[in-house]
Amino acid sequence: MKKVILHRGKEKSLLRFHPWVFSGAVAKVDRDIQNGDVVEVCDHDGHFLAMGHFHDSSIAVRVFSFEQKLPDFAFWKNKVAAALQLRETLGLVNNPDTTMFRLINGEGDGLPGLIIDVYDGNAVLQFHSYGMYLLKEMFVQILRDLFPNIKSIYNKSALTLADSDECKFEDELLYGEIAEIVGRENGVGFHIDIPGGQKTGFFLDQRDSRKMVGELAKGHRVLNMFCYSGGFSAYALRGGAQHVDSVDISRKAIELTDANIALLGEEAVRRHSSYCEDVFKFLDDMPDGAYDFIVLDPPAFAKHHRVKEQGIKGYRNINRKAMQKLTSGGLLFTFSCSQAISIDDFKTIAFSAAALEHKNVRIIHQLQHALDHPVNIYHPEGDYLKGLLLEVD
Repeated sequence: MKKVILHRGKEKSLLRFHPWVFSGAVAKVDRDIQNGDVVEVCDHDGHFLAMGHFHDSSIAVRVFSFEQKLPDFAFWKNKVAAALQLRETLGLVNNPDTTMFRLINGEGDGLPGLIIDVYDGNAVLQFHSYGMYLLKEMFVQILRDLFPNIKSIYNKSALTLADSDECKFEDELLYGEIAEIVGRENGVGFHIDIPGGQKTGFFLDQRDSRKMVGELAKGHRVLNMFCYSGGFSAYALRGGAQHVDSVDISRKAIELTDANIALLGEEAVRRHSSYCEDVFKFLDDMPDGAYDFIVLDPPAFAKHHRVKEQGIKGYRNINRKAMQKLTSGGLLFTFSCSQAISIDDFKTIAFSAAALEHKNVRIIHQLQHALDHPVNIYHPEGDYLKGLLLEVD
């Protein structure tokens, strides 16, 4: 097996079981090593540290084992089976009320560079490393073995592998046929567009927060900003919200929201309005105190540390505007999915927005991704979704 040798002293992160080897730690690599190769990582004296996939990039090796094991079919199948067992323990497998869940969450399941989501018996593979992509046919067989009744397996990696130089990647159906999919989450139905939807088709990481919105929305005037497919809106309506406004700049998102609200029935449709508008302009046009309850779930404002300050300004601005539109004692669910923004950063953003608006704000609850998005304790970078439930007075 080809080897990657580290500079002296650069083995410390691997001794702490961090699953990434950065390029600056690499002293030398074996001749003819190719992107996607399985490699052994050794310290400067040649002692084994870990195994992973090599790539000539800022993350040189994504580690999938800290033991010397043969990465054969059984090795990978055991990892996926262990992940499936966890989801069974969490009550997400063969659950008629929740038919969609995340099966593999990258480093959190010991499979860095791989995401697998399941929607009502349809699996979506999303590769974030070329090494994992090279194993795609094997993962198809593993999924067919573990899910005998699987309906389809789809590879949706064109965007996540766009920066790789190996070839032109295209999304593709790997097995079966994709029919119309209506997945269920805590008893709420959603249309799932695997080929055309964002991410793998739905934002599964917000399941637990959506449930909380539904539990608290009764009798309230609710605003769902950056609504995408209307997940928070549907839960709020089912929970008895007086009225829900859903706002997104994407026409396709609004059409998907309307289709999902229609699944709740005519009575819910009458309590819902959708707006295809810029969210900042929408807030500017709304009178102060117009809502009892606002959900802010924007796209990442700071995808990289080099734009962190710009992202902080964006989050502070949108939270200030939302606080203006809440009635006294109103609730604000606010989120950041920017990896560059820590939870402490996000609390500081909320503090700044509250101070600038002269609002009395209390943190009611701290929010994060759903249970089927485990985070490797040695890989804090995987803890990307931060959320706060605030009372604004």
